[in-house]
Amino acid sequence: MTIEQKIGQFFFPAVFINDTEENIQATERLIKEHNIGGLTFFHSRASAATNYETTKKVVLNDGSFQRLKELIIRYQNCATTPLLMSIDAEWGLAMRVEKTPQYPYAITLGALPDNKKNLVYEVGKQIGLDLKSVGIHYNLSPLADINNNPNNPVIGYRSFGQDKKKVTDFALEYLRGLNDTGVLGCLKHFPGHGNTNVDSHLGLPILKETLEELVANELVPFIKGIENKVDSIMIGHLAVPALNEGKNTSATLSKSVIETLLRKQLGYDGLVISDALNMHSVSKLYDQKGQLEWEAFNAGNDILCFAENVPEGIQEILKNATPERIEASFNRLWKCKQKAGIIDGTSKLLHLSRNAFDFKTTSELNSKIAQNCITKIKDTRNTVTLFDAKNRANLAKISLYKNTENSFFKNLSAALPCPEFCYERGDTIALNELDELLLDFDTILIALFVPKAKPMNNFDIEDFVLQYLEKLFISKKCFLYVFGNPYALQIIPNLSATAGIVQVYQDFSEFQETAAHQLLENMECKGALPVQISTIE
Repeated sequence: MTIEQKIGQFFFPAVFINDTEENIQATERLIKEHNIGGLTFFHSRASAATNYETTKKVVLNDGSFQRLKELIIRYQNCATTPLLMSIDAEWGLAMRVEKTPQYPYAITLGALPDNKKNLVYEVGKQIGLDLKSVGIHYNLSPLADINNNPNNPVIGYRSFGQDKKKVTDFALEYLRGLNDTGVLGCLKHFPGHGNTNVDSHLGLPILKETLEELVANELVPFIKGIENKVDSIMIGHLAVPALNEGKNTSATLSKSVIETLLRKQLGYDGLVISDALNMHSVSKLYDQKGQLEWEAFNAGNDILCFAENVPEGIQEILKNATPERIEASFNRLWKCKQKAGIIDGTSKLLHLSRNAFDFKTTSELNSKIAQNCITKIKDTRNTVTLFDAKNRANLAKISLYKNTENSFFKNLSAALPCPEFCYERGDTIALNELDELLLDFDTILIALFVPKAKPMNNFDIEDFVLQYLEKLFISKKCFLYVFGNPYALQIIPNLSATAGIVQVYQDFSEFQETAAHQLLENMECKGALPVQISTIE
């Protein structure tokens, strides 16, 4: 390769599974003309993270999986140098592709006991198999971020929790599972995105910690990952003034963070990838096209993820970088391509024979996780009290944000029959009517299906629903089952007035069925909250 062709290898532009033919052809031209090193797949332009503040609607496409396979074959066929295909699949291909296996969020896995970390390995392994079957050999996961800020708008449920040892152990298990299938992994977001309260897709978070504080906490999972020869580390768009002479420079653009701290002090010589360069924390810094790409490369990144100015970026690097630096980054990337098995030609188009996923294996794994992570937060003899109320005809069930046909209620109906009510969305009149319907009942079993995993807009739980719960907890004996992000507990008022609380984490059918079984059998809940929830007494 020429020097210019080697520089092209550093660019991993975004591609969108449900894009237009015109856009696909534009990507093919990039591949052919600039010898780019890989691609990073997203569902659609409307689903990209920086669309948070717009009103573009994500149009779902049940054929996305087949389309992804076809695009990978098409793009590989027009590449002179095999492309390293990457994707964010933290909880599986389902993070980007509908109708594909979904595994629990990291925060759910973080609720597992330490002696069940083999289940995290199995998640990594199954995700690796799913990715490999579609032609992807590089998963931009898992998070090594320690979520020690409950108000974090972007990490939260994507982190294994706030305990540095558990985050470290579970991240390494996940990576081991990926690697055992031949898929590359990535620890992110160096030097640690957990203690931030700004979404780096939209602004620049600032970490106030000193280097000593970072080494004692945030950097622990990365240090252990380096010791275990992690394939790659992603640099986060966050500023650490203590590492930059007091300046608020994004870590992705900081030599002192990448070259000094990560390379020299921590001794990492593996592949370094930037976080997506379209994110607003950095994308608006430079008017000249290609300048951002050069600055990110100059800071120490080997791969420029979601680079939007490929031709201009290549020219800026060609003009400014030393041959030694270009060769060093190229060699790191080449080693990863060799490890992924795409250089020798045998895996260029990979083994794309799978037409259907093994959803049975996924379901069995999700069931095992549910059996070991459901967490009893508050208990005053739930089962005895509920059966007593049922026998007195004083028990009712309420489902919030799902109808009464949910798996939780179905699995309770035979042993715990009683009137069932639901509230789905946007109707204060329905909630008022519910008040009337509940007059004759003194004990209420509430299934709260938290609408969103992200904390924006109170996880999409409407204010009047929170107000309704506040009153209901006082007026009735309430048992609350929460299917969703445990941080949602922080916004629910009067939790201390409830008779019992069980945290279920996911709304998967396997988790609903396990929760029903746990309730009816009064079984031990083996999970523990992976984060501190301030409102629970």
